[in-house]
Amino acid sequence: MAPYRPALPEPRNAPEPSAAPAARPGSTGEHALQEEHGSTRRADRFYDDQVRDRLLPRMVEFVGRMEMAFVATSDAHGECDNSLRAGLPGFIRVLDEFTLAYPEYRGNGVFASLGNILENGHIGILMVDFVESLIGLHVNGRARVVDDAAFRSRYPGAAGGYDVPGRRAERWVVVDVEEAYIHCRKHIPRMERVTEKRDWGTDDPARKGGDFFGAKGTPLRSSRPRRRFPSTTHLHGGASRTLRRR
Repeated sequence: MAPYRPALPEPRNAPEPSAAPAARPGSTGEHALQEEHGSTRRADRFYDDQVRDRLLPRMVEFVGRMEMAFVATSDAHGECDNSLRAGLPGFIRVLDEFTLAYPEYRGNGVFASLGNILENGHIGILMVDFVESLIGLHVNGRARVVDDAAFRSRYPGAAGGYDVPGRRAERWVVVDVEEAYIHCRKHIPRMERVTEKRDWGTDDPARKGGDFFGAKGTPLRSSRPRRRFPSTTHLHGGASRTLRRR
């Protein structure tokens, strides 16, 4: 399925060049570790050569053939969740070079990822081609949740051609792209595509996996306090002190 390329009623333009120097990509934490371990110049080469603020044409083609993605979110306290999203090739829609969207269907009713997005719009998406290119693509940005009807009205045609019996999106996650960059192939295993029947939209517990890990009925350690992040205690002494000074 080809990536969706609409004529948007309100086209977005790239920001005007600024005379002020651009901020280095990445977090304060990674910069501190780069300084501590002497990798700042190597990191800067990666930032300069690979990190972009939009989806380049080859990235758009890559996204258009992906059948799954790993989606990372966190709540207002920084507590994280990582979830798998999957579908037919093209289920992640590139709306323009600065925007992509993916559908959300009826699930277990927990809304872990969507709940995090309501508190904290930061999102990280990792797509990996395990079969052909053996390469990955990171997309980081700001997400918002849009009702299906509102999404179809705002982006006519973007949701079409993907509805599957029992699988109609209830809402969409629209992501404003802030960073897009490669994930190297060094440790990506090669996998083989197989034909498999998928029970799209099923509510049969057995077909969904049931209690695969035997969690039902086991006790919770409810007395254990939950630690709130961020924390610097897991870093080496130099990086930890650097962060605390900032």
